[in-house]
Amino acid sequence: MPWISSAIALILTLFLFSCTTATTQIPPQKSNITSATRVVSLSSLAADIILQLDKSKLVGITGSSLFKNDSKFENIPRVSEGQSPPNLEKIVSLKPDLVIGTTGFSDVPMQKLKQLGIPTLSTQINSWKSLEQLTKTLAQAIDVDPQPLLNRYKTLLPNNPTQNPSTLVLVSRQPILTPNKNSWAGDLIARFGAKNIAAELQGNSPIGGYVTLSAEKVLESNPEVLIVVNAEPTLLDSLKKEPFWQKLQATKNNRVYVFDYYGLVNPGSLNAIEKASEQLNKALLVK
Repeated sequence: MPWISSAIALILTLFLFSCTTATTQIPPQKSNITSATRVVSLSSLAADIILQLDKSKLVGITGSSLFKNDSKFENIPRVSEGQSPPNLEKIVSLKPDLVIGTTGFSDVPMQKLKQLGIPTLSTQINSWKSLEQLTKTLAQAIDVDPQPLLNRYKTLLPNNPTQNPSTLVLVSRQPILTPNKNSWAGDLIARFGAKNIAAELQGNSPIGGYVTLSAEKVLESNPEVLIVVNAEPTLLDSLKKEPFWQKLQATKNNRVYVFDYYGLVNPGSLNAIEKASEQLNKALLVK
């Protein structure tokens, strides 16, 4: 069935991404790299941060779909396309003095590049605090001031959210997956004052930061706000067929919101994070 392959693909993607969100330490290896002038990034988020800090230092990027229609990246060489492994020969030809990867996604090519004597830096993100720390680490690596970008981050968050709606984020139907507090999504919605119903839940899910819920548990939690992540193209339509759907107060009160995968589940890029923040502002802070 189509939903089976879609769900499996989503779970695999989340599993890989969860490898990047296991801890809040950024990066897992202590970086003493400074004054890098030729940076290749296998992480879309790190590439975007480097570009914002100093575009002249970015000489190669991953072929992420996030960059396809972004003119800021159009003249920067791609070292990978889609889900294909990065082209090591192309990376080496760019003569980088730093290659940035994502733990879990790019471990193998990063190890090979280290063996070639190329400095590498692995990153992982699971909270707003880790985003700020990553920005500081990258700024130090290319010898620039991170403060203007850190100030921009502050404008994306509410100062003192006064509402505290019970909220449930759903990222798949088979199984029903939702983020707890140990995930980027869980941390982000908490910063907007939401009471994440799954925040403290733990389970046997192989995906770090995510737990599985039964239909009965969803109905029992009866959230005021439902956020559906469109990682599965037909997820919302599928959920509407569930017996519990029409019984939830979020459904009855028309407080169901659809979010992109990038920005809420996988931070992806600064533009994606900004868009997710704007949507959360409308969904959680406006009655």
